[in-house]
Parts: sequence; structure tokens; C-alpha cells
Amino acid sequence: MAGELFGKVAIVTGGASGIGRATVELFVAEGAEVVVADVDAARGEEVAAKLGAAAAFKRTDVAAADEVQALVDFTVERFGGLHVMVNNAGISGAMRRFLDDELRDFQRMMEVNLFGVMVGSQRAARHMVNNGGGAIINMSSIAAIKAGSGVMTYRAAKAAVIQFSRSIAIDLAEHGIRVNCIAPGHIVTGMTTYDMGPVVRMTQPLQRQGVARDVAEAALFLASERSAQVTGLVLPVDGGTTVGGPVNQLKEILTARPGTTGR
Repeated sequence: MAGELFGKVAIVTGGASGIGRATVELFVAEGAEVVVADVDAARGEEVAAKLGAAAAFKRTDVAAADEVQALVDFTVERFGGLHVMVNNAGISGAMRRFLDDELRDFQRMMEVNLFGVMVGSQRAARHMVNNGGGAIINMSSIAAIKAGSGVMTYRAAKAAVIQFSRSIAIDLAEHGIRVNCIAPGHIVTGMTTYDMGPVVRMTQPLQRQGVARDVAEAALFLASERSAQVTGLVLPVDGGTTVGGPVNQLKEILTARPGTTGR
């Protein structure tokens, strides 16, 4: 049986691990041919080899425009086109309070997390505009939606990804190119540097721990014809974190203060 992406060609940046790898694996399972783009050549080649002829690896630093263009050219030459671009590559920042942050990582953070998304979208769209359109999926974060302490440069870059994506969704719509954002939250990956258990219990209405496959499923929806009428969307995959805190917090308050009612 043909999958939802049968006949489609996709690029997934940051595809060697975490959310990127889960997306590559799901896309291939759904019939797509996929180029894994990453700076980690060993892992990227391992992923592509595991998935067989439907996958290929291209070492790419998304902060270098020439390398991104070479990635698109490689994909078109290898698989005959490009229908889906997933700009997933990103780096995390050190967890520092703002007054203690010397902002040393600002340049690299913006180059990878923002410029990489911008140039990846542009170079993919330049191909798509003359080849029947396509879908661009940009990875943001709930850190871009929900204010909080720490990692200010990361938050700023990911917030910019959202505004950029919504804006080019308008600019590219006339060419049949859909642009959407995913905002993952509390997903265990190699970039995770803290214990998510307490955070989930305190901040997430759905107490289930999210995994990379959950984000990949959202990417599949946005890449497929199921979302043919969807563009400019920011889709949190966060167990409801951006909506509000879990009910257990309210229960604790009511237990501590019997007879309390809302007004």
C-alpha cells in the first residue's frame, strides 16, 4: 500500500538525530524519498544506510548559504525533485539568567536557528516555484510562544522563526507553496539538558511524556495532502503547555484551601 508521501521528495535538516531522525524515518515509511542533512556525517550516513535506497545523506551546515544550495541541488539530482522542506536543524543555548548571560552564543545561534531556516526556505522555494509548489515546515519551539526565564537568544531566534514563517506563507501562497511551523515542547532529544519529569508535572496538562515521533507525526500531516488548505499555522506539540498549567496545580490549591471557589 502506498504511503501518504508516496512520490514525494523531502529534505530534513538536522536529520541525523532526535526529531529530525524521527521525521526522516516516518517520511520514508510513508513512501517519500528523503535527504538527511546534518553536520554529523557519521550519524547521518548511518541513518541513510539503515533506510536504504529511499534515503541519502548530504553533509550540510545550514548557516552556510552555499551549502544549503548544494543540498537542494543534490536532492533534485539524486531524486528528481523537491516537494517538502523540513528546516529542523537547531542548536540549544546555555541555561543562564539574562543578567549573567554574556551573549557569546548570539551569532551562532542566529546563524543556525534563524538564518538556516530562512535560507533553507528560500532555496527550497526557488525550486518549488517552478515545479508545482510544495510544503515548507519550519521547526520553532514553545519557548517562542510562552515567555520564561533563561535561554533568551534561543527564545528570540525561535520567535523570529514563527514570524518569518507566517510572513513567507503569505508571500509564497500564490506559487502553491504552503509554509507552516511546529513548536515542540518538552520532547526528549539529544539537546535535552534537564530532567523533564518535574517540568511535565508542573506545566503540562497532558501528563504523557512527549517523544520525537509525536513531532514527526505533526510534520507528516503538514507535508501531506491532508493539510492542503493549511498555511501560516503554528502548531504546538506540547501536551497543552502553551494553553495553561495542569489541573493538578488547581487541585493542590483547593486541597490547601478547602471551600475556595472561582469567581
